[in-house]
Amino acid sequence: MPIRRLRRAEADADPLDAAQADRVRAVLALGGVPQDDLQDGLQQVRLRLLERRARGEDPPRDVGAWVAVVASNLAVDWHRTRHRQERVGARLTLLSTPDERIEDGTEHSLRALAVAEGLDALPAAQRQVLVLRYYADLSVPQIAEQLVIPLGTVKSRLYAAAKLLRERLHVEETV
Repeated sequence: MPIRRLRRAEADADPLDAAQADRVRAVLALGGVPQDDLQDGLQQVRLRLLERRARGEDPPRDVGAWVAVVASNLAVDWHRTRHRQERVGARLTLLSTPDERIEDGTEHSLRALAVAEGLDALPAAQRQVLVLRYYADLSVPQIAEQLVIPLGTVKSRLYAAAKLLRERLHVEETV
């Protein structure tokens, strides 16, 4: 299939609006990608959207959900190439530097670190559905559609991920 030529205005337009870009950064960050690599991940998502456009494919039906899944997949790929101890060490280094915005937020910072470490320890498939559901705010059917997996698989992965995360964080389940 030949690649069609894009009009100048179409080629120069950013395929992501500000809210979608923020969502991509959030999904990447929650997926364990360090701050230094967030911009690269955002550019990868933009590139994939532009490649779809250049191939003449229709834009995704729900661009927000599509970019969240692509960002989640990028985070999974990043985890496959990095050693877990390097990630934890980088986060501890970032937390040890003072931040004026959260002077009294030590407890909040420690809780955030514990959740991040808990997410890191989850299997990639479970971490992915958990981040997409609770941080990217996708519904279970949207996750199943975007990942091309059965609805029941999404539900079972969510259940298992939440259970493992609760165990790691020593949190009692509340109904």
